[in-house]
Amino acid sequence: QVQLVESGGGLVQAGGSLRLSCAASGSIFSINAMAWFRQPPGKQRDLVASITSGGTINYADSVKGRFSISRDNAKNTGYLQMNSLKPEDTAVYYCNAGLTRQVPGTYWGQGTQVTVSS
Repeated sequence: QVQLVESGGGLVQAGGSLRLSCAASGSIFSINAMAWFRQPPGKQRDLVASITSGGTINYADSVKGRFSISRDNAKNTGYLQMNSLKPEDTAVYYCNAGLTRQVPGTYWGQGTQVTVSS
């Protein structure tokens, strides 16, 4: 089992930045892919970015050049650096992890709210 806890969400003005963190505990040695998803109000949950244990990274087109995903295996923590935030980035952001390269993986965090004001 893997437990994921997100932090770092909040309210920010358009053009600002936030850094989300995802702390993993449990059977962390078995984690392969980590990812961030987001779900705006009334909409579906979509992939924002993913990173495998081998370092392969993918981004949604809507965040390319603005968001950066990373992971610190020594700290068992994943990150999502979000720059040049837009009101349309407003959503609940979820951390996700799995034992394979497949995204989404099995494990989800509880989510953290990000609100971007115009």
